[in-house]
Amino acid sequence: MPRMLDVSDAVRAEIGDAEADRLLAGHNAPGSYDCTSCRTPGDSEQERTSTVLFIGEETAVLAFAHAGCLPSQVVQVSEEQLKGAVRSITGDGGDQSAAPGAPEQAVLGITSGLILIEGELHPALVVEPTGPIARPGTDGEGDEFLPLLIEQGFMPVPGVTGVPSVLHGWSVLLAMGQLHAVLQPGTGGTGQPVAWWQAHQPLQVTEGWRAAANKLQQVLVFAAPVGSIGRQPREDLLRDALDKAAANGRLVACAMPLAGT
Repeated sequence: MPRMLDVSDAVRAEIGDAEADRLLAGHNAPGSYDCTSCRTPGDSEQERTSTVLFIGEETAVLAFAHAGCLPSQVVQVSEEQLKGAVRSITGDGGDQSAAPGAPEQAVLGITSGLILIEGELHPALVVEPTGPIARPGTDGEGDEFLPLLIEQGFMPVPGVTGVPSVLHGWSVLLAMGQLHAVLQPGTGGTGQPVAWWQAHQPLQVTEGWRAAANKLQQVLVFAAPVGSIGRQPREDLLRDALDKAAANGRLVACAMPLAGT
């Protein structure tokens, strides 16, 4: 059946009209997919979906993303980056950053939303891994995501009722109005921050989220273990999921300064 696909002129020019038309008709496009940006499930029969064409030196890969995460576009990448994109698309790792000290296959999903606290809307990011996070040097049993973050300075929160304290040295990188990365302090005394999480391609945020971030110059970051939050289609449902995770002792948080605009 026809898909709710967005195929940009640039993508159509690369793949040709015939292939683009086959995609739109549903012949070569999957119904369900994992978004190449946020890594959560999507359904091209039920929601607008972008076609994203990654082109390397020798090969090209067509991926799919929620239209709210990425517009349909052509992305020029190195062959090595393309291999990383393939791993991300197939679920075998990816180039989004792992949690501190966690195995590389632990991919972090991030959702943006506005959270009402003490009568003011705060821009927030909600981080949830796609699987359990093991502590380095262990046999991989159990989920150490929250303890690892607490060791980095995140604080457990019993409820989403107040603004968490600032985690110094960390920041949220926004550029050209899009979310690029969450940065943590670098190691080795260089002073250069490194990406704790990095978007495969910059993520779109709403105008309201961007305006609130520019006004407050900081972003609230909440994190919970896999299965605690899920992908919520509305901000009120996201807030409900955060409140539930906090009540169950499965939520940590901090505030991070905004880097960029």
